[in-house]
Parts: sequence; structure tokens; C-alpha cells
Amino acid sequence: MSIMIYHNNACGTSRKTLEAIRASGVEPQIIDYVKQPPTRAELEQMIARAGITVRQAMRNKGELYEQLGLADTSLNDSALLDAMMAHPILIERPFVVSTKGVRLCRPSELVQEIL
Repeated sequence: MSIMIYHNNACGTSRKTLEAIRASGVEPQIIDYVKQPPTRAELEQMIARAGITVRQAMRNKGELYEQLGLADTSLNDSALLDAMMAHPILIERPFVVSTKGVRLCRPSELVQEIL
């Protein structure tokens, strides 16, 4: 099975998800999404396949989110995607892509659905 995790080692949930993948016997492809973000098309596809909204795919904690005024509910998906492309740290983590589907693994136990 092929598994890819968009990972941030500074995030406990991301580390826990990576541990769960490895415990299943699979060594995933690990992508540090802050240094190597997905393309806009890849991110849109992951969001759609995960069955979540663009807003749900955005990290809503931290100073940058506040500084950019991203809590404004009048912002459309395109504006939110623009912000995530300009500042990949705003992409919620971890996204896991496998042959069985895509999940935003918050909580980390959601990874079990696609292992």
C-alpha cells in the first residue's frame, strides 16, 4: 500500500498519525508540507477527496491566521486557498493520502479509516 503524509514534525497530532501509519507496517512517503507544499490543484483534490470544506482544511490557530483576517466568514474558498498557497503553515495537518482515500487526520485516529 502506498501512503503519503503531509507532515509537520512540530505538531503532536501529525507525529501521532505518522506513528500509527508506521505501526500498521507501512513506511509512508513523508512530505514536509511547509517546505514542499502541495500545488493548489493537489490541495483542492485532497480537500474534495477528504470530504471537507476549504475552511476545515485551514489551520485556524496562530498569529498569522489572525493577522490575515481569515476568520472573516465572508471570505470565499478561493481567498482561503490563496492564503494557504502563500503561507503553507495555514494548511491544517496532517493530510494523509492512501490508495483507500484521503483524510485530514484530526484526530489522529482517523488515519485508521484509510490504512
